[in-house]
Amino acid sequence: MKIITWYGILTLEENGVADCELFNKDVDELAEGLLHQNAAGARAPEAGFDIRAPAISFGFVENDREYDSLLRDVSIRAGKLRISRTNTPDMRIIQAVEALDDIDDAANALSERLSEWYGLHFPELGFSSEQLARFVKEHGARSNIPADDPIFEKASSSMGAELPPADEELVKQFASNICDLYDNRHSIEESIVRNMGEIAPNLSNIAGPLIGARLISMTGGLERLAQLPSSTVQVMGASRALFKHLRSRAPSPKHGLIFNHPLIKNSPWWQRGKIARALAAKISLACRTDVYSGELSPAIKTGLEKKVNSIKSSNPKPPAREKPSGKGRGKGNKNSGGRR
Repeated sequence: MKIITWYGILTLEENGVADCELFNKDVDELAEGLLHQNAAGARAPEAGFDIRAPAISFGFVENDREYDSLLRDVSIRAGKLRISRTNTPDMRIIQAVEALDDIDDAANALSERLSEWYGLHFPELGFSSEQLARFVKEHGARSNIPADDPIFEKASSSMGAELPPADEELVKQFASNICDLYDNRHSIEESIVRNMGEIAPNLSNIAGPLIGARLISMTGGLERLAQLPSSTVQVMGASRALFKHLRSRAPSPKHGLIFNHPLIKNSPWWQRGKIARALAAKISLACRTDVYSGELSPAIKTGLEKKVNSIKSSNPKPPAREKPSGKGRGKGNKNSGGRR
């Protein structure tokens, strides 16, 4: 029987270690081999087996002190290599997606505060979020709105309170900071779209770069996403509905995050479940193609379009709803819970 250690391959017999194939005594090579063994799931020695003694008896090291020192150096080097290899392109996409979520939370909270603050001065405006922030940054007080602006009439007849110059500067600076957040968000989105086209061209082509990036973020990496079955991809993001279905008799979710895809979102309700199933299958195929090939395959999208057209042509009308039978809750039914 052969077992693999960090310094070599041991051949075991009934009497003990019969032979040892030693590796090259180089820290970098030993660290690479150690990482490869962990990734490949190599057979390790059983608990209680002393791997230190063969290293000394077969001449890999001279004594226990050298063994401990070399093992320490190899372990540190392997740890550094593992950490450096976690900074993969898909991990950078995950960080970008999480940054988008953080910016959305901050921008929404600040936009609500700006809406309440500026609403004291111009309650008839009716803007919100980014549109409001850019309007306040540009104009400030409503008296600065030009006469040719469509909002001029609302501003001239507004019942809001006056905005002192000092407060106007404060609210304009506050709006400018919110605009910077939105500008940063747009830059991150552009970066995600660009990187998704390079890292996962097929996934980006099928699901769209933003939906594809969120799927990668939810699973923790492109390779992990490629290992999931399409049925899991279909309901990712619908965990609440799924657990509600498992706990009670609620209907099972037909789609999760992929509902935002135009093929599903713009389709009639009775076609969405089948289209979601077809889309999830093609997303899984696209992920595996990106992981193992990396080249764009237009045939995947062509197959999806044919499948969606087939679903729409075979299901043009909604299914007929079942009529209630009327049994069990009638007025004269003994089991209806009424008077006996």
